Amino acid sequence: MPEPRSTPILAVLAAAQFVVVLSTSIVNVALPAIRDGVGLSDGAMTWVINAYGLAFGALLLLGGRIADLRGRRPVLLAGLALFAAASLAAASAGGPGQLIAARTVQGVGAAAIAPAALSLVMQVFPPGPGRGKALGVWGAVSGAGGAAGVLLSGVLTAALGWRSVFYAGALGAALVLVAAVRSVPTFVPAGRGLRRIDAVGAVTVTVALVALVNALTLAGRSGWTDPRVAASGAVTAVLLAVFVRTERRHPAPLLPPSLLRTGSVAAANLLMGLLGAVWIGLFFFLPLYQQQVLGDGPLQAGLSQLPLAAANIVGSSLAPRLARRFGPVPTLAGALVLLAAGLAWLSGLSATGSFATDVLGPTLVIGLALGVAFVQLTAAAVARVPGADAGLASGLVNTTRQVGGAVGLAVLASLAASRTAASGLGHPHLVALTAGYRSAFLASAGVAVLAAALTPLLTRRPSSEHQAASTAQQFTPSIQENRS
Repeated sequence: MPEPRSTPILAVLAAAQFVVVLSTSIVNVALPAIRDGVGLSDGAMTWVINAYGLAFGALLLLGGRIADLRGRRPVLLAGLALFAAASLAAASAGGPGQLIAARTVQGVGAAAIAPAALSLVMQVFPPGPGRGKALGVWGAVSGAGGAAGVLLSGVLTAALGWRSVFYAGALGAALVLVAAVRSVPTFVPAGRGLRRIDAVGAVTVTVALVALVNALTLAGRSGWTDPRVAASGAVTAVLLAVFVRTERRHPAPLLPPSLLRTGSVAAANLLMGLLGAVWIGLFFFLPLYQQQVLGDGPLQAGLSQLPLAAANIVGSSLAPRLARRFGPVPTLAGALVLLAAGLAWLSGLSATGSFATDVLGPTLVIGLALGVAFVQLTAAAVARVPGADAGLASGLVNTTRQVGGAVGLAVLASLAASRTAASGLGHPHLVALTAGYRSAFLASAGVAVLAAALTPLLTRRPSSEHQAASTAQQFTPSIQENRS
């Protein structure tokens, strides 16, 4: 059991993660109202989500490394303050450009919060049952945050209008900031504060990821022959090549190649990227189906996420016990197979269906599976990582989830749009829309099957030259108690 003092610290850090994850999906139900309120085109709606997800995912590595070098508590507090300010800017946006810019800055703040918070959890809870329970809480918060975001989006949009979803984000970040100032101690970096930051690596990987998602989004709207698709793809390839070269030569790289050879870091992040694609896609398409096809209002669409959120919390709480009984890898593989089954079931929804017949059953299965999978992959991605790189490893696992989600959403949105356009030639509009959503859920099921097939990669042993570093799980920096 964690020490009593550790419990309030975990609560604050989990709340910080909840705010970050919540903001990934809290705009989903509000998207139609946001579109009308600021004059967004249908194609630009995905950028309200992807602007946040891309800035978040692309800068997480930098946020994690800065947290390692400059101190995790200061980075956490700065991220919360920036997030709150950007949320207020989004709430007052008068046009598409202002809103998307504010969402981008929100993502920058989140990129500081998430790795700093998770690495602080790893410092507060040493290896053992206490850390396992803490990661169970973390997984529950991470998984349930997506469903809770959709729920709050519906409730707030129906009651107070779309701007209230951003005011809620600002309020949440401000409250967590106050609690963190009072509760989270300062972990002093042990002689690492003077190391250089890899600015070239940060810039190249950020722009490369934005270019990649832009290429996929353009391809979905204009086709793969659009010259802008080829140009964005070329920019992506060149910048990724520069990033890889930089990381091999920089004295303090943003992503040290040795980290990917530590324990199961590389395999866990690969699988987290695939899971992120499924997760973001689910919370994008499901509310649209409920509102545009079933005719649900924002409140009804939001409240319908409660069963999914409850199932997710149950799965997260069960994950540590299942892993102890069956082993971490079989537990993860089983969760991913269950996730694929739930998504395949959901892909059978119809234009004349209802929440009870088409949505409830599959989402209970999906929520349970997501809860188990998130806990297992988060634990695998940070296990056996040396304490000095804990922030970086925490940033990396959040990066792969967010970038996987952004890339996955671009691909799934393109697939759904193409299927809807093809079906629209001979079917009513609602039937064509449903055909697009069905294809997106079925493709997501295929991604989950692929992830399940790749779970044996987690059993690869670390190479001997990194064995000593990878087994250093204890954090040893001094703790300077915060007395403010």
